Amino acid sequence: MGIDYVLFDRLAEMSTRFKPAGRALMLGRQGFRIQGKYRRHYDQSLKRHGIAATRSDLLQEDGYSETLLRQLGFGEIEAMDFSGYEGAGIIHDLNTRPDPALEEQFDLIFDGGTIEHVFNVPMALEGVYRMLKTGGRFVSANGLNGWMGHGMYQFNPELVWTFWKRACNCDVVDCRAVPIEPDVGFKQVEFRDPAETGHRLRLKNKIGPGRTYLWYEIEKSTRSHLPRHVLQSDYEATWQRHENTGEARMDEVTI
Repeated sequence: MGIDYVLFDRLAEMSTRFKPAGRALMLGRQGFRIQGKYRRHYDQSLKRHGIAATRSDLLQEDGYSETLLRQLGFGEIEAMDFSGYEGAGIIHDLNTRPDPALEEQFDLIFDGGTIEHVFNVPMALEGVYRMLKTGGRFVSANGLNGWMGHGMYQFNPELVWTFWKRACNCDVVDCRAVPIEPDVGFKQVEFRDPAETGHRLRLKNKIGPGRTYLWYEIEKSTRSHLPRHVLQSDYEATWQRHENTGEARMDEVTI
């Protein structure tokens, strides 16, 4: 796990909009090194986002990312992992519910590619929700495309809208595809809620065959809650229209 240039740039941009007031947590102790071929990109990103630091200010000798995240304004971030072998201070199996002492503790939780390695994804997401404070933000960057064999899963934007928005009633601040190579022909693509657009996402020729992250930010509010059940957002909208009108078009319910 590690923060490459494109994730660094997303975090730098986010730092202009959000800074946690209290505790911050990363899932897995994320590494950070400057990618030589993008050396100038880091300088440009720091300047573009108004961050008064140099590339060397972001690095620490052991190759991890606490210094980077502190320089970006995210505070003294803590690390959670299944094992302490990389020096994480909080030991927890995301396949299980977190200890009550961890609930409602964090203003920022950053997942830089950990949950895709967890078998029980619903429990991991529920655990994140429980640990997040009201007003806190969860930021995730996991594989969307091109990561077959890397983790147990690749994710898609429907998970964001279905679970976080529809089921948990959290605010989706950002949801996009981010190619790991910033100079390729495919650009970042922002995703809208399929239940609001009226059709499922159509990504053919919009995201590349190469490795692409699903980056999203959600914010927990006073209206948020854990759901009794989770229904895919476009189906839920179709079923609700059917209940209200007594009819639904076949193309709205076809898989």
